[in-house]
Amino acid sequence: MTKQTLGPALATLTLPKKESSDPMLYLLAALASPKQLTTQKKTAIELNLNGTVITQRNAILRALCTVGPLDVYPLCLLGQSSVAGLVEEMAVVMSNVHSWMSIASTIGKGKKEALDANFLNSLNDHLNNFAFLAGTPQPSLADWTVYFSMNNAVSASELNDMLQSSGRAVQRWYDATQCSVHDAAEGVSNQFNETLLPPLVEFQMQNMLPVFHYPTLAISTAGGGSDSATANEGSKDEKGKKKDSKTAPQQSSGGELTDEQKKAAADKRAKKAAEKAAKKKNKAPAAKQEGASGGEYNISAFDIRVGKILKAWEHPEADKLYCEEIDVGEDKPRQIASGLRPFYKLEQMQNQRVLVLCNLKARPLLGFASHGMVLCASNADHTSVEFAVPPDGAAIGERVFFDSFEGGEPEAENKMNKKKILEKVAPDLKTNADGVVVWKNKVSKTSAGPCRAIHGMKDAQVA
Repeated sequence: MTKQTLGPALATLTLPKKESSDPMLYLLAALASPKQLTTQKKTAIELNLNGTVITQRNAILRALCTVGPLDVYPLCLLGQSSVAGLVEEMAVVMSNVHSWMSIASTIGKGKKEALDANFLNSLNDHLNNFAFLAGTPQPSLADWTVYFSMNNAVSASELNDMLQSSGRAVQRWYDATQCSVHDAAEGVSNQFNETLLPPLVEFQMQNMLPVFHYPTLAISTAGGGSDSATANEGSKDEKGKKKDSKTAPQQSSGGELTDEQKKAAADKRAKKAAEKAAKKKNKAPAAKQEGASGGEYNISAFDIRVGKILKAWEHPEADKLYCEEIDVGEDKPRQIASGLRPFYKLEQMQNQRVLVLCNLKARPLLGFASHGMVLCASNADHTSVEFAVPPDGAAIGERVFFDSFEGGEPEAENKMNKKKILEKVAPDLKTNADGVVVWKNKVSKTSAGPCRAIHGMKDAQVA
């Protein structure tokens, strides 16, 4: 473990004058180490981190998590400590945190219409597969920002009504997230006004807990045995000994098995062994197929194709999303939503040639069904993003392969999600020192050559 020597403050945070205007920012400031962060109050927020000035709120929140104990147990707000040592997971977690923070920006104060049934249904679908939004084992900055944004969008009573009628996964997530926020605030109550936090929502437990049903098992009542509880167990004689409805072979008086019983037991064992062997034989091909990948998927699992944006428009309910129709060589264009509005003007989107990850299940993003993902290169803090593009001459719809992985069919859409293949393979999809798209240093290839970041961004994550 590396020993860290704390010197003078590393960062200066300028907070808004009113605490109530941004309680989450004030809470993170209180949680940060006072030896590494100093604060002051002005009209506009700003973070000066070792001479680098950051003014964008989400970037400030992420940067604060690097100052002091905000990304170590028990907080782990960037999710990095919770997956420490799992390098392939860390890039995915960070990308997920960025994405959910962008979504949180679309449902903030004055954007009540964004927090509708479609959003809650989409959130519930996502949380049916993950404990928390970014795929971490405990709440991260992604969960906190969405939590605070939901409370900013509507009144406490309105949100309570919406949550009580929402899916169980949303209720379970919200309850865990609100507890983590209030617990953290309690630990710095001398520096933070806890009354600024959203009120705790109490859920009816019968709506949150799963219901198990065993149709063949009848539970006896407290006052005595249920008739149905013993219906399948046979009757009892006058001495209380159970008599099976089926006639069982008689046992010898000495307590040993009779020859008839021994033969029956041997026959049963032989039958079981035969069934087991047959089952194993039938499963052998499937096991061999699974073993071919060894549970470790490679880039050939991705269906990356050359595409062209035919039409793009601003998402009506999300400040950072574009909606696109993209030709990927299919009968009709794909509809895809991308968080590219902070990085590209609308006219730059039109007719742009792109790389599209096609074998992802369609999912609604604030009412827009997005079916696929436009691949882009981005720097570590996601402040710079640029298209990953095919070379001139590559045909629309052509699949992108990588050196040493030219063969193999891409995985099915449902398997990509079920097996979490995206999370396993994506962290190694990057650009090299020449800005060329690579996977584990294996160069991408089309009929016209390799793919690149459009402006040559090097050593960047591609997602």
